[in-house]
Amino acid sequence: MYTKECFKLTQSHLWFTEYQSENLSIGLRIEKTLHSEQTPYQTLDVYSTHQYGNLLVLDGCVMTTDKDEFVYHEMLAHVPMHTHPNPKSVLVVGGGDGGIIREVIKHPSVERAVLAEIDGAVVEASKKYFPQIAQGLSDPRVDVQIVDGIKYVEDHKGEFDVILIDSTDPIGPAVGLFSKTFYDSVAEALKPDGIMAAQTESPFANQELIRRVYSDIGKTFPIVKLYLASIPTYPTGMWSFTMGSKVHRPEDVKDVRVANTRYYNAAVHQACLALPNFVKELVSE
Repeated sequence: MYTKECFKLTQSHLWFTEYQSENLSIGLRIEKTLHSEQTPYQTLDVYSTHQYGNLLVLDGCVMTTDKDEFVYHEMLAHVPMHTHPNPKSVLVVGGGDGGIIREVIKHPSVERAVLAEIDGAVVEASKKYFPQIAQGLSDPRVDVQIVDGIKYVEDHKGEFDVILIDSTDPIGPAVGLFSKTFYDSVAEALKPDGIMAAQTESPFANQELIRRVYSDIGKTFPIVKLYLASIPTYPTGMWSFTMGSKVHRPEDVKDVRVANTRYYNAAVHQACLALPNFVKELVSE
């Protein structure tokens, strides 16, 4: 059994630290750097970590890890996908690692799934270093488009049953994905009973952003719902997603169509909609 002193002596001193705010950081001890490049849009790094397996970092921010990726990908995908009774055509904006696509195509009704990712380097790095996440990108139903997702949405009106916005943090190329103008374009790209969902950051660390996004989506869609999941490597561990729906309500879902999940199930679907009081207050202000 390790003593505290022995543990310290046997560990390497190579660490990745994400400075999540001026007062908050997360550190992961890494074995080695697997990949590093400056793409036309952002810095892209892949590390091998002791605690969470391979780690994808964009502009210094944790995007995904081998160990906890399934929580984020399942929750962003399956809550809105099950809320829609028959999703056939789905668009994922961002999400170049392929995790959301992997979950989307688990739904037997899906005939077409488009990935609109602005940075092709993310797709290629994910195929190489995260094959279990990117595996769905080779499915014949999947159409990978290396394009500006905002422009793609503007150019494809009325085409999709579900649009999922798997953005990075609201900095750099992702800023426009958190705007009221973009949500209006998303609504136009959806069919009359369409649904959108987006990752919307931490209720502890990003309260002003959540208030604004919830309000903006609520002005565009008649039904707006915020729901939560626990993701260890994201700031504070509590993460929010915001859904906008034209017709269907997530609380009406009784059964789920997808069984091969590790986090999401019918009970979790209902439970994630039950908000702690401080989050209720956040979105009711």
